[in-house]
Amino acid sequence: MTGRLENRIALVTGASRGIGAAVAKRFAREGAHVVLVARTQGGLEQVDDEIRTAGGTATLVPLDLQDFESIDRLAAVLAERHGKLDILVGNAAILGALSPMSHYEPKTWAQVIDINLNANWRLIRDFDALLRVSDAGRAVFVTSGVARDARAYWGPYAASKAGLENMVHGWAAELAKTTVRANLIDPGRVRTGMRRQAYPGEDANLHPLPDAITDPFVDLVEPSCIRNGELVVVGR
Repeated sequence: MTGRLENRIALVTGASRGIGAAVAKRFAREGAHVVLVARTQGGLEQVDDEIRTAGGTATLVPLDLQDFESIDRLAAVLAERHGKLDILVGNAAILGALSPMSHYEPKTWAQVIDINLNANWRLIRDFDALLRVSDAGRAVFVTSGVARDARAYWGPYAASKAGLENMVHGWAAELAKTTVRANLIDPGRVRTGMRRQAYPGEDANLHPLPDAITDPFVDLVEPSCIRNGELVVVGR
C-alpha cells in the first residue's frame, strides 16, 4: 500500500474507536505502519482487521495510559524494533464527569489529568528521542475548544486540555531547530462517544463522523509539513 505516508511508523493513542480509530485507518491507507494503542483489546482487534482487510499493517498495543511505566516500556520496544518513530498522535482522552468544580472526587480529577495531560507528557518524554532519529518526526495532539473558552462544569477536562496546549506549544518551541514538528488539532464537533456523553440530548447527525476529519491529521504528519507549534481548528 502506497500513499502520502508510505513506510512511516505511526503511533496513535486511543486508537480503538472514534477519532483515534479513524486516524489510524487513514494513516494505514496512506501507507504507514500504525502502532495502535488503547485499553480495549476488542476494539483494537476490530480496527486491526479493517486495516489489514484494506491492505495495511498495524501492531496492537493494549495499554492503560495511566500505567506510565508501560509507556516507557513501549518506547523501549519500538526503539529496538524500528529504531525510530516518524509520527506520534496523542489522541486518547476521557471526559470524566460534568460537575461543579467543588464536587469532583479527587480520584476522578486525577484520572482525567493523568490520561489527558500527564500521559501525553510521558509520550513526549519517551518518544522525543525516537522522533529526532526520524528524517521528519511529526507529533500531533488532540485538544478541544474548552481549553480556550472557559465553560462551567467542565473542570478537569478543560484544565487538562489547557495544560496540553501550553505543554505542546512549549515543546514545539524547543524543537524549532530540529527536524521534528509538533502541533495541535481541535477537531470541533464530531460524532463520537465522548460527544454523546457530554451532550446526551443532541442530534448526533448534525456532526460529521470521525472519518470525515482525518485530512488535517495527514497534512500535519507528512514529511513535507513545516508547521510547528500551531493549533489547527477543524470545522469552525
